[in-house]
Amino acid sequence: MLDLLFNEIAIVVIVAGILSLFFFLIRQPLIIAYIATGLIVGPSLFNLTHSPDVFVAFSQIGIAFLLFVVGLNLNWRSIKDVGIAASLAGFGQVFFTTSIGFGIALLLGFSVVPALFLSIAFAFSSTIVIVKLLADKNDLDRFYGKISVGVLIIQDLIAMLILLIVGALYGGGGDSIYIVIAIAVLKVVIVIVCLWFVARYILPHLFKYAAQSQELLFLTAVIWCFAVASGLQFLGFGIEIGALLAGISLAGSEFHREIESKIRPLRDFFLIIFFVVLGTHLSFNAVEAAWVPALIFSAFILIGNPFIVIVLMRLFGYHIRVGFLVGVTMAQISEFSFILLSVALTAGIIDSSVMTLATLVGLGTIAISTYLIKYNEQIYQKLEWAVKFMEKKPDKEKIERIKAPEILLLGYEYLSMAFLPAIKAMNKDYLVVDFNPVVIEKLKSSRIPHMYGDAGNEDFLCDIRAEKTELVISTIPDMTISTDLIAYLKSKRSRASIVVTAKTVENAKILYDFGATFVILPNILGGKLFAEILIKKKTKKSAWNAAAKSQQKILIK
Repeated sequence: MLDLLFNEIAIVVIVAGILSLFFFLIRQPLIIAYIATGLIVGPSLFNLTHSPDVFVAFSQIGIAFLLFVVGLNLNWRSIKDVGIAASLAGFGQVFFTTSIGFGIALLLGFSVVPALFLSIAFAFSSTIVIVKLLADKNDLDRFYGKISVGVLIIQDLIAMLILLIVGALYGGGGDSIYIVIAIAVLKVVIVIVCLWFVARYILPHLFKYAAQSQELLFLTAVIWCFAVASGLQFLGFGIEIGALLAGISLAGSEFHREIESKIRPLRDFFLIIFFVVLGTHLSFNAVEAAWVPALIFSAFILIGNPFIVIVLMRLFGYHIRVGFLVGVTMAQISEFSFILLSVALTAGIIDSSVMTLATLVGLGTIAISTYLIKYNEQIYQKLEWAVKFMEKKPDKEKIERIKAPEILLLGYEYLSMAFLPAIKAMNKDYLVVDFNPVVIEKLKSSRIPHMYGDAGNEDFLCDIRAEKTELVISTIPDMTISTDLIAYLKSKRSRASIVVTAKTVENAKILYDFGATFVILPNILGGKLFAEILIKKKTKKSAWNAAAKSQQKILIK
């Protein structure tokens, strides 16, 4: 029996490994490879596994570790950094996606409860896919990347609350709805109070002691995850909620990053089994029955979901470009989607056909959104005409009153705060441009000359007469914006010194070749150091050219 089980696990791991290598080669998310593995080894094709209970148990462990790691990153102290507007946009996106998705499900013939679960599940986007792709592009620290992560945090919080409610209600037995709700609320209050007490007064001392040994720290974290998950399951909650709350209780710990790095390999292995089990639920007959609603829901998530985000971001004052880039990242369904539907399936609330539909939607949206995120800048340039009607019209009266500044500063939050005092000390007219409405309010309250606008938009640059300035400084580490800015100034035969920012040495070389006068590399040249150079060089192009030649010699080495 043990030999047979070992062989089945070996088959699953080998098939998943081979498919993963292939999908990695064609630049597709590995989640698709895992689901395809389930289809191959499952009853639909070769029927190579005969121990479904074991693999389901493995998949539950994968879910527990995934939610434990998610909880570790939901530090309540950092939620304030998301920003009010981004938070409201996150709540609004979940609400409108759920509402519209619910209507679509009803029109497709689903009954109320399955339609509700489907629409809620499809409102969440994949943290794993989005963060991985943004990290690959080095876009996590860009403005739209930060907003995207903020929206994901809000989605995770909402998903946590929904799982908590479903888990509590599922444990209510046959009592009336009022008794079930009362007991559920009481359970939630007791659990949160107890976990808060333990996390505040016991866990810091326990993990400080365990941290003396890396092995002991890892084991203690696993023990805590399983203890809370099994304890809450005893109280009627699912293991999902227990694992998530176990992670959240450690989110403020000074050891949470070390714990996460040690849990991640376990999470990844067992999570592979979870997606393989999802794939085993696929059958050609079920796919044939579900492909039409799967196409409709996929189209809604790929097109409708980004549009909802774009509109909401625009309503909260964000530039249309930011809204588009954030919206495109949300065009797929989440791991939470499958977890929520798995809980509902286990509880008998939905049947397996709903899970099949969700799996098909997940396969399609995750695959396509990979390319949407990878080529988001190019897609925006192609589709800018279609969303331009939502763009905020420039204040013509304000623009007419503003003469061309001697120094134009594009982007405030990156490096500009560090060297703005140096610009003020030069006693020259200057203007700060940014498209973050929160930053604009800060500039307004500080009485700093400012303008809301897109530094990469040619019409806006023309309106503020950027070509007439003596010195243009862009602290936005965005190659597209930098090259568009340089191209515009060159087309106008501007004599301005053009200072732009690059993330890497390779990008700096490209910008120099493109025509930049000087390139700031934040990891080499900090804001304060640049301020010192700025005071010395001022706006003279010849002085900046000399500094650029010295820098390029260093970069070549």
